[in-house]
Amino acid sequence: MGTIIAVLIGVALLGGIIFVIVIGARYARDAQGDEGDPVLSRLAEATQRGENVSLEDIELEQPFMERVVVPVVKRLGDFSARFTPEKLLQETAKKIELAGNPGRIDAATFLSTRFIVAAVFGGLLLLIGNLPTVNWPFGRVILVVGIFSLLGFFFPQMWLASRISRRQNEVRKAMPDALDLLTICVEAGLGFESAMSKVGDKWENELSIMFARCIREIQLGKTLREALRDMEGRIGLSELTSFVAAIIQSQALGVSMAKVLRIQSDQMRLKRRQRAEEEAHQAPVKMIIPMALLTFPSIMIILMAPAGFQIAGAFSPFIGGQ
Repeated sequence: MGTIIAVLIGVALLGGIIFVIVIGARYARDAQGDEGDPVLSRLAEATQRGENVSLEDIELEQPFMERVVVPVVKRLGDFSARFTPEKLLQETAKKIELAGNPGRIDAATFLSTRFIVAAVFGGLLLLIGNLPTVNWPFGRVILVVGIFSLLGFFFPQMWLASRISRRQNEVRKAMPDALDLLTICVEAGLGFESAMSKVGDKWENELSIMFARCIREIQLGKTLREALRDMEGRIGLSELTSFVAAIIQSQALGVSMAKVLRIQSDQMRLKRRQRAEEEAHQAPVKMIIPMALLTFPSIMIILMAPAGFQIAGAFSPFIGGQ
C-alpha cells in the first residue's frame, strides 16, 4: 500500500514539473514574439560584426528554456496530436483563437495539459491525505483524489471558456465608442480603412488590436471583405457579425458609410444598455447564495451566541446536578 502511494505521489509530482515546464515554455515563446528564430538572428549579428562563430556555439548561448524546454514541449504536443481526433483538435484550435491565443499554445499541447493539471490536483490531494497529521481513511483519500483529479481535468477548459467570455465582453463594451470614432473619422473625410487604423492607434484593447490586424491583412493583399470576415471569425461575437455584414452590404450597395456606422453605433449602445439592465435585474438572484451561506449564518451567530451562552449558564446547575 505504501509503495503504491509513493509511486502515485511521484507521478503527480512529475506531472507538476511537466506542467510548469509547459507554461514556462509557452510564456517564453510568447515573450519571444514574432522576431523569428533567435539562433539565426544572433548568427546574423555575429556575421555582421565579423566574428567567426558556429551555429552550435550560438545554440549553446541560448537560455535553457529556449534551448531544451521549448523543443521538448513541442515534441510532447506533436506526440499527443497523433492520438487526438482531428475534429477535437479543430474545435480546440477554434476556441484558442476565440480566446486570443493566450500563451501562443497549440491545440494538441493544450489538450495534453488537461491530464497534467489533473495529475497535479490529484497528486497534491494524495500528498495531503497521507500526511501524518491528516490521517484520512483510504476510501476518503481515493474519493477526494478522484474528485480533484476530475476538477483538474476540466480546469483548462473552464479557464479557456472564461478567457473567451472576458475577451468577448471587452469587445462588446468597446464597440459603441469605437463606432462613434469611426463615424467621426469617416464624416471628416477619411476612408474606412484609414478610420479603422485611427481606432487601432487610439486605444489599447482587444477591438483595437483586431482592427490593427485587419488593416495589416489588407496591406498584405486581402480584400476588405475577407479581412472583415476573418476578424469576425476570430472573435465570434454576434454584434461584430452584424457590424461586418452592414459594412459589406453598404459597400456593395453604395450606401453612405457614415450613416451605416451611426445606425450601428446607436444599436450597439442600445444593446449595451439593455444588457446592463438585464445584469442589474439578475444581481438580486445571484446575491441569494452568498447571503444564505455567508451573511445570514454570521448574523445568526452574532445575535444568538450571547443568548445561547446565557441559556447554557442557566441550565448548567440542573445538568450538573443530574
